[in-house]
Amino acid sequence: MAGNAVPRPTILITNDDGIDASGLQALVRVLVSTDLYSVLVCAPDSEKSAVSHSITWRHPVAVKSVDIIGTTAYAVSGTPADCTSLGISKALFPSIPDLVISGINKGSNCGYHIVYSGTVAGAREAFFNGVPSISMSYDWVEGKSNVEDYVLGAEACLPLINGLVGDIKNKCYPTGCFLNIDLPTDIVNHKGYKMTKQGKSNFSMGWRKVSSEIEGYNIQSNMSTDLDASLSSESNELTTKQGHVLFEREATKYVIDDEDVDILSLHEGYINVTPLCGQSPAAVELQDFFKDWLLNVSEKSSPSTL
Repeated sequence: MAGNAVPRPTILITNDDGIDASGLQALVRVLVSTDLYSVLVCAPDSEKSAVSHSITWRHPVAVKSVDIIGTTAYAVSGTPADCTSLGISKALFPSIPDLVISGINKGSNCGYHIVYSGTVAGAREAFFNGVPSISMSYDWVEGKSNVEDYVLGAEACLPLINGLVGDIKNKCYPTGCFLNIDLPTDIVNHKGYKMTKQGKSNFSMGWRKVSSEIEGYNIQSNMSTDLDASLSSESNELTTKQGHVLFEREATKYVIDDEDVDILSLHEGYINVTPLCGQSPAAVELQDFFKDWLLNVSEKSSPSTL
């Protein structure tokens, strides 16, 4: 490094759609093109959608170097939380990144979807370890969206990323939360940024039996909102040679409450910015209720009342 040049801030990118996913690739290209950051990538080697904050515990993960122009990149056999944990551990890279960004996910992450999301977990894992982080998702709609929208979304978020890195450098970024960003479908005509809070929106999920005649069918639930219509439920042959009966999740309806500010704001065309934390404490009135409830239960179960 020549003279007294200041090293560029380092951003670690992960996701849950896999290292080859268009959203991650677009985000990386946009960040690299700014020439402002040192970009690292540590992402799953395959899709890990809806794994939430699961981690690999009982066996090692496999790590492979991947060629992504302008970055140092590795594909990992583990979950998004694994990837973030490894990427900030200094076991893989020589230093801890200044910022972790998880995304850009194919599909929004609002309401209760935040709980299921591997994308959000990738950012949350960084938060758990004291590293500032962002999860980013795009409200992909089949027939309307295309891969170029990821680039537009990444470019639209650059002011947020730059501002966040500046705050981190100046040590004025609050450490008690991380940010969840959702990009509207019509990103080119977005209405600007809007501060929101997590709502309660969610798919009402059911189950259906599916055909067992699909060779190599992986018996795992797929929480993607883009449901696979190729699995036919018309077959009467529902039992596999191993004796398994196959069931698949299906969304019956999408439930939105009047207080679901994040999903409503997104559908209005705003770029949602939602602060999140690692804990989900109950509301104060519920804390008060269960304080009294526990006292009553304890009194009723005391030896003198038995």
